[in-house]
Amino acid sequence: MAKETLTIGSTPNAENCAQVGSENYTERSRKECRAYINQLTRIYGEPPFGARYTISSNPHDFGTYHEVEIVFDDQNEAAEDYAYKVEMGCELWDLE
Repeated sequence: MAKETLTIGSTPNAENCAQVGSENYTERSRKECRAYINQLTRIYGEPPFGARYTISSNPHDFGTYHEVEIVFDDQNEAAEDYAYKVEMGCELWDLE
């Protein structure tokens, strides 16, 4: 299985997100990422076999930042198709 990863972001595209270095950043950003994964699942459905969401931790000059990623098997057509759809993300938070 060849794994590929696409970065989706930490929140919907048109929404503000927790800022690296701000008070309680780690807790707030992880909560945002989990909420975003839940919303993406509501929009696009459960990831098929061979695809899964992760929250990445990435170094930055002001500290570590977090983002949602989709990891998928690029030899699995359903997983790859799902990943490229999800990569678009969404614009705004939903009511849930």
